[in-house]
Amino acid sequence: MDEDKVIAATREWLEKAVIGLNLCPFAKAVYVKNQVRFVVSSARGLDGWLEDLDRELDFLAAADPETIDTTLLIHPTLLPDFLDFNDFMQLAEAAVDEHGLEGVIQIASFHPRFQFEGTAPDDLGNYTNRAPFPILHLLREASIERAVAVFPEAETIYQRNIETLEQLGQSGWDALLGKPQT
Repeated sequence: MDEDKVIAATREWLEKAVIGLNLCPFAKAVYVKNQVRFVVSSARGLDGWLEDLDRELDFLAAADPETIDTTLLIHPTLLPDFLDFNDFMQLAEAAVDEHGLEGVIQIASFHPRFQFEGTAPDDLGNYTNRAPFPILHLLREASIERAVAVFPEAETIYQRNIETLEQLGQSGWDALLGKPQT
């Protein structure tokens, strides 16, 4: 897939769903300050994607947080099956440890078919982590701590997001992202 189109689709999802629905109340501040790095991996296999992750972990750890606060490492074609992606996350999290970045950077995962354990595939709560492509979101823990400190009752975000998505419904989600109605 064309890298510009992948980034455009990811930006649209970020703007309309994550920021637009306020699924992450911390996302807007870094996005409007252009502190989100979008990287599209063209690796042909998992080893290559892990190499891209290694580079991005090093890059983010060395970057000035005022310039680059967070990275979205996107792969438009690998791991279309969510369970395979979920298994891959163990390798991704191990990479954080291998770089000595535990407690410094963490990874959040997004996938077109994301499914929380114990939920049905069509459960709207899963959409809090659904994105147009498999994405490894590299976050600075210091940034998370600062954001949580100023957000009252941060632990309620997850439940509030589920309520938002349930009110929106499947047809509302599809309309938000411009998907054809079935």
